[in-house]
Amino acid sequence: MQESFEHIEKQTLDVYRRNAAAFDQQRHKGLHERGWLERFAALLPPGGSVLDVGCGAGEPIAQYFIDEGFQVTGIDFSEPMIELAEARYPENDWICCDMRAFDFESRFDGIIAWNSFFHLTQNDQRSVLKRFVQHLAAGGVLMITVGPEAGEVLGHVNGEKVYHASLSPEEYTAILKQSGLDVVEFVFEDETCDFQTVLLAKRST
Repeated sequence: MQESFEHIEKQTLDVYRRNAAAFDQQRHKGLHERGWLERFAALLPPGGSVLDVGCGAGEPIAQYFIDEGFQVTGIDFSEPMIELAEARYPENDWICCDMRAFDFESRFDGIIAWNSFFHLTQNDQRSVLKRFVQHLAAGGVLMITVGPEAGEVLGHVNGEKVYHASLSPEEYTAILKQSGLDVVEFVFEDETCDFQTVLLAKRST
C-alpha cells in the first residue's frame, strides 16, 4: 500500500493540472468556511496582507479576503489554476509555485492553506510549516486544514485519486510552539464546516 501512496502523491500535481476547470466548476462555493475565515480575518490588521497557499482558481477563499479589502497573494502548483485566478482577479498577485519551495522577501500578516497543505507528505509538512512561520510577520496568523489524526489516505478530484496526509494533532501543536506560534483554535471534524479539521495559530508579537 505504501507504494500506492507514493505513486498517488507524485501524480497529484498532474491531476490538478488536468482537472483545473472541472475542479473549479465542482468546487462548492457556498462558503461553508465563512465562520473560520471570519475568525482568521478578525486577527489581521485592516487591509493586511494574506498569502493564500494552494489558492486554486481563487474562489471562494481568496475571493472572500479580496472582498474584505485585504491584500491577497495566491500561490498554487497548478498553472491552469493560476491562470483562472489571474483572469478573475488581475489586480492581485498570482504565482505558480510549489509550497515546498516558495521564498518571498516580504512577510505576511496572514497565511492560509485551506484544503492544500494536506496534499504534502508528512515529512514535507514538517518543513513547510517552518517555511510558513518564516514568512509570517510579527503577530501574524496561520490557518490550515489538516487531518484529525496521523496517517495517509486517498482523496478524489473529478474521479482521479489524490494524496492526503496528516501528522498527529500533538505534533502539529509541538512544531508550532517550537516555532513561536500559539494555537488559537484546533477543531477536529467541525460539524459546522463540512467536518473539516482546522488549525488556527498566531505568532507572538
